[in-house]
Amino acid sequence: MPRSPMRPHPCNVLFLCTGNSARSIVAESILNDVGRGLFRAYSAGSRPLGRVHPLALDLLRGHGLPVGALRSKSWDEFARPGAPVMDLVITVCDNAAGEICPIWPGHPLTAHWGVPDPAAASGTVDDQRKAFRDTWHALLERIRILTALPVETLDRLSLQAKLHEIGEP
Repeated sequence: MPRSPMRPHPCNVLFLCTGNSARSIVAESILNDVGRGLFRAYSAGSRPLGRVHPLALDLLRGHGLPVGALRSKSWDEFARPGAPVMDLVITVCDNAAGEICPIWPGHPLTAHWGVPDPAAASGTVDDQRKAFRDTWHALLERIRILTALPVETLDRLSLQAKLHEIGEP
């Protein structure tokens, strides 16, 4: 069972994507804003690109979210001794969902919330910005549902089912 948000420690959530340049970064930023201290979000990638997509940064700045500390990083950082213990690990891309993940300390609950990759959008810059806005809205809706869950009262199996429901199209 994840640590209760009613305890002094927030519920730690790791969002995973392959490149950790767009979707997982956006999810991390949204949850850190919407979670208001009850949740602490992180992001990582199986094959990080080493940079955050500029349109992701523009989108987050446009919503008034801080971007200075955001970086593209490997999920290996969160499997090492001394890393924050995750309560939930959520993949937001289909590639990362199918990959063999590290063994996470603490045996967190896992879920898949597939979202199309806005960094793969083609067309005009306006088309690409729309893809990032669509990603924002899809993740914001799911994260609002997550933060409304009574995680402190749900048993592990019930919470796992709810996490999977959130990710269903």
